[in-house]
Amino acid sequence: MSRLIGSLDYLFIYFAATTTGFPNPTSTGLVAFSSIGLFVQSFLQINNWVFQSDLTGTEASTKILHGGFGGFEYKPSCLDSGSPFVADGLYILAFWMLLRPAFLMELVLTKWVCAFLLCCWLFVSGVYSVEGLRGDSKVRGVNLGGWLVVEGWIKPSLFDDIPNEDMLDGTQVQLKSVTLEKYVSAENGGGMNVSVDRDIASSWETFKLWRVSESEFQFRTLQGQFLTCDGEGCFFSATAEPPPTLGTFYIERNNNGRVHIRTINGTYLQATLQTQLTADYPGKPGWEDNAATFEITIVANTLHGDYQLTNGYGYSKAKDILKRHRNSFITVGDFSFLYRHGINTVRIPVGWWIAYDPDPPAPFIGGTLEALDNAFSWAQAYNIKCIIDLHAAPGSQNGMEHSASRDGSTDWPNPDYISQTLHVIDFLASRYARHPALLGIELLNEPSAAGVPLDTLVSYYKQGYQIVRKYSSAAYVIVCQRIGNADPLELYQANIGSHHLVVDLHYYNLFDNFFVNMSAVDNMQFIYKSREAQLQALNSANGPLVLIGEWVNEWNVTNGSQTDYQDFGRVQLEVYNLASFGWAYWTLKNDRPHWDFEWNIKNNYLQLGNSPKNWNVNGLVLLGSAYVSFYLHNIL
Repeated sequence: MSRLIGSLDYLFIYFAATTTGFPNPTSTGLVAFSSIGLFVQSFLQINNWVFQSDLTGTEASTKILHGGFGGFEYKPSCLDSGSPFVADGLYILAFWMLLRPAFLMELVLTKWVCAFLLCCWLFVSGVYSVEGLRGDSKVRGVNLGGWLVVEGWIKPSLFDDIPNEDMLDGTQVQLKSVTLEKYVSAENGGGMNVSVDRDIASSWETFKLWRVSESEFQFRTLQGQFLTCDGEGCFFSATAEPPPTLGTFYIERNNNGRVHIRTINGTYLQATLQTQLTADYPGKPGWEDNAATFEITIVANTLHGDYQLTNGYGYSKAKDILKRHRNSFITVGDFSFLYRHGINTVRIPVGWWIAYDPDPPAPFIGGTLEALDNAFSWAQAYNIKCIIDLHAAPGSQNGMEHSASRDGSTDWPNPDYISQTLHVIDFLASRYARHPALLGIELLNEPSAAGVPLDTLVSYYKQGYQIVRKYSSAAYVIVCQRIGNADPLELYQANIGSHHLVVDLHYYNLFDNFFVNMSAVDNMQFIYKSREAQLQALNSANGPLVLIGEWVNEWNVTNGSQTDYQDFGRVQLEVYNLASFGWAYWTLKNDRPHWDFEWNIKNNYLQLGNSPKNWNVNGLVLLGSAYVSFYLHNIL
């Protein structure tokens, strides 16, 4: 029996070390389980097993003394800070440490102990599991937002040095004649009639800027047409789409909110006494009250994405800024941090222009493909999985900066844009399908319910699903719920695909008046009552798995204490752990601290607790030890 036990000792240790991923498992990784040694020791002071563990900082030293092994002492470099090792080996060793005493008992009991421990393992492993996550049952993820798709609110300093920074692409402006005291208006939101006759400005009197250079702009109307003038003395219209050369104008500003607008031919616009807008002001106007002087009102300047950054700086400077940002914002050290805190997945937002790297269409800047390749390499080194999230589609699927919208319009449903998007999915699937770090591909992030019809979206999702399946049967295909109060069940009823399909929901107690006056307790009760009920309903539905692909430990509660935030985070984790596929926090880094995952962890505002793998192992240790204790009680 002792020889059998000794052989099994070596077998389990070799298997554990091999699973751990060390290059030479016979001489390394043998004591990677030192961190749980003291825990198990309290249960298994059996047959002369002795654990001596001395952990100081990031260096671990463990000594195991047993006749079957001989004696050895080893200081594993795998436990140094920043060095990845796979914890699966710990589970194998922990399992054998529980099973080993049974072999030393009467043989007739061994099979019953084995069967019992196996049942315990199956029970505590949970109902849902995600294939491809070693040792984990579900996704515990973090988004890498603001990295490969620019979001100015995440890192505002990216925009600090842009000249005329308040007049970026998509800025909404209104123009008022200082002599007529009337607003310029595109009647019916666009068409032949452009006049200067409105006392009050509304949507017809609001124009979106398309920035051509620091001082050159185009004016887009509510309906999407552009202001144009055919030559000197012409009358303006708003019928052109896309903007012609004669639809580009120079804007000259003073410090008092007044502007002059000049055509490319050099003539200035003026508001005539007949309330018409013409391009025939004689000479160069001054800043006193005259027909060529307008007051400009900036109604909104909310878009700070890739389009605004690159057009704002110009190609050369934008290229330098984005290169520095992509090289420094996310690094291999971040993957080490995520690994050490039990994160097993990163969701990586990318823009459609990645498929055309290194020379994407203007104004986008190449380099995101190299950065994504790096992320996959770092993830593989730390046994972290990657979800590629198409965050920005051509034409924009929601009109927001994180979809690289130029002016807030949602033009993606155009068939040409959809076809281009499918090409991007094909590119990503073909490139990464066989990469061991790939977990899934998200076909589109946050399509707008107001701008994207359901039938159009479902058709695209079905085509995208088939494209991914062309390259991989293992990769998960993730489809995002439409934002704007869409019913998540609409995707369950769409019959998009039958294998490894996931629906992505984004849960924020923000962005809706419903949450504005909620107290801390109200917010947590909403998570328990509404979110939990929805997740349970979706989990029980006969359809895709559920991912909470974005959530955050932030709310509208003012002056919340650290304890309030800890409780809010705990409640969200408790409920979102019910999602059958898992969850991903938004986002790893953010200038706003409560949105910043790293800040939350380091400052103890978000307490992750044990990962699912630790829950499983602890459950096995406890249950197995209980059985051993019960057996010893009966025989003593």
